[in-house]
Formats: sequence, C-alpha cells, structure tokens
Amino acid sequence: MTTPAWLDSDFMRACRGEPVRRTPVWFMRQAGRYMPEYRAIKEKSSFLEMCRTPDLATEITLQPVRALGVDAAILFSDILIPVAAMGLQVEFNPGPHIPQPVRSRADVDALRVPDPTETVPFVLEAIRRLRRELPANVPLIGFCGAPWTLACYMAEGGGGKEPSRMKRLCYEDPATADALLDKLAATNAAYLAAQIAAGVQAVQIFDTWASMLHRSDYARWSLPYVQRMIAMIHAAAGDQDVAPIIYFARESGALLADVATTGADVLSVDWRVPLDAARRIVGGALPLQGNLDPWALFAPWEELRRHADVVLRQAGTQPHIFNLGHGILQETPVDNVRRLVDHVHAHVR
Repeated sequence: MTTPAWLDSDFMRACRGEPVRRTPVWFMRQAGRYMPEYRAIKEKSSFLEMCRTPDLATEITLQPVRALGVDAAILFSDILIPVAAMGLQVEFNPGPHIPQPVRSRADVDALRVPDPTETVPFVLEAIRRLRRELPANVPLIGFCGAPWTLACYMAEGGGGKEPSRMKRLCYEDPATADALLDKLAATNAAYLAAQIAAGVQAVQIFDTWASMLHRSDYARWSLPYVQRMIAMIHAAAGDQDVAPIIYFARESGALLADVATTGADVLSVDWRVPLDAARRIVGGALPLQGNLDPWALFAPWEELRRHADVVLRQAGTQPHIFNLGHGILQETPVDNVRRLVDHVHAHVR
C-alpha cells in the first residue's frame, strides 16, 4: 500500500520523533488579520460567521498554505466554539464575551456535554473540505482549548485580561470547579475525536491560562483534566492510530516537568524558555515545537534571521517543529513570515 504523502511529511515525521529532511514550520494564528487575504473576507463577514461557514473557514485555512509554503495547515476556528455547543451564548465584539458566566453549581449543571456531529457540523464539514483541497503532502491540524483555559473564559465571561474568577471558584467551591472541568474534558475529548474522524492528521490543545497557576495548582486543576482528555481520545480511537497530540501551555517554564506527563506526543514551548533548557527538563525523546518570540517578526530581516538561528541552534538534532512561542501578531509583515519559512526550510540539521 502506498504511504499517503501527508503521513510521510516532515511535520508528521517530527511529531513521531523520526528524522526529517528539513525542519518543518507552521505558525500559531498563521491564518489571521496580518494577511490581506483574510482582511478582505473579514470586511464582509463577522468572526463567528467565518468560523461557522465551511466555505469561509476552508478558504481562510488555505490562505497561509498558499502564501507562505508552511508545512501544515491549522483549521480556522476558535477555542470557544465547543463552549457555545455546551449551551452558553458566546459573542465576539471584537473579543470574546460570554454574557452569562459560569459561577455556580447550577450554572455548571445546566451545561451539556454535546455531540459534535450534531452541534458543530460546520467544523467537521470544513475539515472534510480541507482534506479534499489541501495539497496531498500538507497535514491538517485541528485544535481545542484545554479544560482549565476554557473554564477561565467561562467563569470570567470572556477574555482580554488575566482571569481570576475561576481561581476564586477553585478555593471557594472546589467541587463545582471539578464538575466544570470534568464536563470540559469530556466535551473537548469528543470534539477532538470528531475532528480526527473527519480528517485532521494532528491536534493541538491550547492551555493559554496555565500561566496563572502555581505548579501545585497546575497539578491539581489543569494537568489531570488534560491527561483525562488525552486518555479519552485514545479510548475513542480504539485499535486505530491516534493523530499526534500537541500540547501548548503558555508561560510554562516552571511547569515543564509536569507538562511532559500530559500524554501529549509533542510539547509546544513559548519563547520564555530556551529550547535547549526545555530539552534538559523533558528529556530527549519528546518532540518540541517552538519557540521564536512573535515580536521578532517585526525586526529587520538580518535581525530576524539571527533570532531564528538561535532557535534552530537550541533545538539541536532532536525532533523539532519550528513555530512561534505564541500566535502571529496583527500587524506582522507578511514578507518577514514568508522569508522566515524559506530560511527554516534551508536549515541543515
């Protein structure tokens, strides 16, 4: 049987910890407001319309693949899409807003664990269309938010600042906090399993607000629910191979030893921790992703190249996927992103 081109891509090989022909590269938020093609669509459609319309989500996902030559596509969507499917109203104006936050046991009990095929069919349809339209050698990445991060948004009523309501709930009513995190773990495990069944070849779990947790709090309120999610995804797959799972916890330098026990296949590291230092903590076998500072993309090319070379040098010869330490910023020069992709591809390991 012929091996699918995407399965033998450098991105997938790196996810499996295998030798690569060249360092694979993709970027968090690679489809977004810095691209003129995206802004042209945004002028005519709201953010939620773009997420919920398969034609638009497909086109936006494809834009950086065409324009930049990245080694993987990531589905255009938002981590709060399954939160809306749980029964909460979610708005974007322009940032996320949840008019009725979750702050009591009654609020948690009112939430459902939805069936993704019934509640988010537009996500799954976009994935199926992308598998038909993407180049055969370009894998598609699906994603979701980690239970802790989504709980922070839900308790706070949106984003934009460091959330405090969820931490307060953990101290005031730990049983309710556990119940919310349990529902989120089940919801997002089913959501990622459905994405994998629809055709994504890898998934990433975003734990943005892990940064607000002390190591002991991370071990209590985030880590076990991520581990549970990953175990449920494996259970849903049965005898089938599970798509590689990437885990990203922002500002996780103090948490890396624990993060390495999530069960994820790849750890994405932000720019605050050098990759060689991260490697010493997590060991040599676990592939790493990252970790250029997104602000470096505003530098003149020679300076940007120097920063990229530092990341490549720190990655060494161990399995590595080049990425940013967080998402591409809004006014990032597209030419710098394109040149960076070419430079990483020219790197000899």
